[in-house]
Amino acid sequence: MASRSEATPRALITGVHGFTGRYLRDALCAGGFDIVGTCARPSESTSGEVVLDITDLEQCRRVIDQHRPDYIAHLAAISFVAHADTEAFYRVNVLGTTNLLQACADVGHQPRKILIASSANIYGNAYEGIITEQQAPQPVNHYATSKVAMEFMVRTWFDRLPIVITRPFNYTGRGQADHFLVPKIVSHFKRGAAFIELGNLDVARDFSDVRMVADAYRALLEGEAAGEVVNICSGKPYSLGEIIAAMEGIAGQSIEVRVNPAFVRANEVKLLIGSTDRLEALVPGLQRPPFEQTLRWMFEG
Repeated sequence: MASRSEATPRALITGVHGFTGRYLRDALCAGGFDIVGTCARPSESTSGEVVLDITDLEQCRRVIDQHRPDYIAHLAAISFVAHADTEAFYRVNVLGTTNLLQACADVGHQPRKILIASSANIYGNAYEGIITEQQAPQPVNHYATSKVAMEFMVRTWFDRLPIVITRPFNYTGRGQADHFLVPKIVSHFKRGAAFIELGNLDVARDFSDVRMVADAYRALLEGEAAGEVVNICSGKPYSLGEIIAAMEGIAGQSIEVRVNPAFVRANEVKLLIGSTDRLEALVPGLQRPPFEQTLRWMFEG
């Protein structure tokens, strides 16, 4: 085990190379944490990260026992909704999370806090308006269904481990893959594309800045809350049309928007946003960059 001062808290971040993991690592480093990051394959270990296949219980036991982290942020998951291997959603998202918690019990380690990232995708598309954590899940794909199953499994550990489950709504920032909606829009403007194909421009969704998400995760790890489920969201809706208009102002150029019928979902709910009440109660004073500022940051990066 790497030596460290006993006063320096150690945080284990699974999926540290993912979009969120990189920002959470920076946020925790800024707070004086010693970081142990994990990645799934040796080829991904570029900065001394620990190779960990979370679907292997014995590997989870070994890593937890060796590093004995004060905090665990579990971000590793199969998160691409169109992932070809259906079984992988459940193997990684449910069984992998189970293994991580079981490993803590098996080696007799009690972290100060464990944060487990779920997703607002569990709410589905059946509800319109402001969604609270009490809203019943209604998943519409294997990704969301695996996250619902994971949440129910994690709840069985609430009386044994100090756990917070987060349900992030849409968030974005520099470094997010271009197949996600906002990076796709920003990249079209950055390269001066003449047109872009999108779906229903009137659909409005909740968008946040990834840096806010990382700050919220750090605050929840350091805070007293346990046995909680928390929406991570802005509480403000933005339509595709509004995002396009904002980018036209930032880039100083217009773009032709073509509605591709393949991107339009039947009976799509027009407005979906998260309630921020519980997040604001647990993390008072959380700073949220204005979304236009986030878009400008991405465009100029």
